[in-house]
Amino acid sequence: MSTVLPAPSREANTLALTTGARPVRPSPTGARAAAVPAAPTSPARTRARRDPFVDGVRAVGILLVVALHWLMVEATWDGETLVVGNALAHGGAWLLTWLQPLPLLFFAAGAAARYDLDRHPGEPGWRFAGVRLLRMARPVAVFAGVWALLLAALPWFGVPAGAVDRVARIVPQPLWFLGVQIGLLALTPVLLRALRRWGAARVLLVAAALPVLVDLLRFSDEVALPGAPNVLLVWAVPYLGGLVYAARRLGTPEDVTARDLVPERTVLTLLALGGLAATVLLLAVGPYPWSLIGMPGDAISNLAPPTAPVVGFAVAQVAAALLVRDAVARWAAGSRLVRWAGARSMALYLWHLTAMFAVSGVVLLGVGETLPEPWTWDWWATRASYLGAAGVVLAGLVVAAGAVDRRLPVLRRRAAA
Repeated sequence: MSTVLPAPSREANTLALTTGARPVRPSPTGARAAAVPAAPTSPARTRARRDPFVDGVRAVGILLVVALHWLMVEATWDGETLVVGNALAHGGAWLLTWLQPLPLLFFAAGAAARYDLDRHPGEPGWRFAGVRLLRMARPVAVFAGVWALLLAALPWFGVPAGAVDRVARIVPQPLWFLGVQIGLLALTPVLLRALRRWGAARVLLVAAALPVLVDLLRFSDEVALPGAPNVLLVWAVPYLGGLVYAARRLGTPEDVTARDLVPERTVLTLLALGGLAATVLLLAVGPYPWSLIGMPGDAISNLAPPTAPVVGFAVAQVAAALLVRDAVARWAAGSRLVRWAGARSMALYLWHLTAMFAVSGVVLLGVGETLPEPWTWDWWATRASYLGAAGVVLAGLVVAAGAVDRRLPVLRRRAAA
C-alpha cells in the first residue's frame, strides 16, 4: 500500500523548522502581508526547489514496498494448481508488517502535491487531479497492455492457463494506491482551504478521529456501516501531514494560519509515541489482528479497508520520519539510489510483483523445482540469489517500460494566461 518549509524570510522559517526552533510568527497587530511577503511575479517563484527529505522518504517507501512483497512470496505448483500464500503468516514473521511504509508514501504524495500547486497556483481541483491522472495513466497503460499480451502469449508458450490467471489476478492489486491518490489529489484544494480556515491541528485531529468513528459504527451491533470510507479517510491523515509540512517549508499562507501545530522535536516525539501507543491499544482491545496487513486466515484485514489502528501507526511513522528529517535530507541529497529510485518510482511500484512472479515461475514451472519453505535454512540460503534475480528482472522491466512510455504522447500544460 506516497508517496513522500521571507522580514521574516522563507529561509528563516525553513531554518527554524529544520532545527527544531519555533518559526517566526506574524505580529498580532500587523497585517498578514507583513508576515507573509507578497509572492514575486517572476517565474522563479512558481518553481519550488526539490526537497531531498521528501525524495528520500519516497525512495525508502518504494524500496520497502518492493522488499516486503518479495519476502512475502510463497508459492507451490502441483502440476495443475498454482497456490500463492504469504510467507509473513508463518510464526512471528507478521512483525515485519510493521515496516510497511504506506503512510510515508502518502505523506510524500501530499508534500509533492503542495509543491506542485506552488508551481501552478490557482489551478482548479478537477484540473489539478486530471493532469496527474493522465500522467499516471501512461505507465499504467503500458503495464496493462503488456499484461494483456502476456495473458494471450504465455499459454501459447506452454505456461498453464490456470497459473497465468492466478498471477494476473495478483499483479494489478497495487493499483489501489493510485486510485486513492487521485481521490486525495482531487480533494487537495478543499483540504488546503480547510487548513487555512481552521488550522492544521484542528483539521488533523478531525481527520484522525473520522476513521475511528467509522470503525466504531462498522463493528457496532446497531449500525452496519461498511468500512469503505476509511479507504480515503485513513490515508488522508498522512497526506494532510505532507500538505502541512510542504506549506510550512514554502512559507505560504497555510503556514501562518496553521501555526497552532508547531513541529518541534518534543511535539514530534509525543506524536510518535502517542501514535504508537494508540495503535497498540486499539489492536489489544479491538477486533483487529496484530498484523498491519491482511493475512491468510484473518477475519479482518488492517489494510482492506484500512482500520483505526493504521491511523495511529501513520501518525507515529510520519512523526518519526520528521524527527530524523535533517539526517534523511543530507543522505538523500547525495544518494544515487534516491535519484535512481525517485525517477523510476512509478515503474518500480507497477512492475515489482511481475518481476517476483517471473522468477518464481521459472523455478516452479521452468526448472520444476519447489520453493523453499519460508524461514528455513534453505530459504535463507537462497534469499541472495532469489532477490538478486528478481532485482535484475525488475531493472529490465523498468528500463523496457520506460522506453515504451517515452514513445507515448506527453500531456503538456497550457501556459497560464
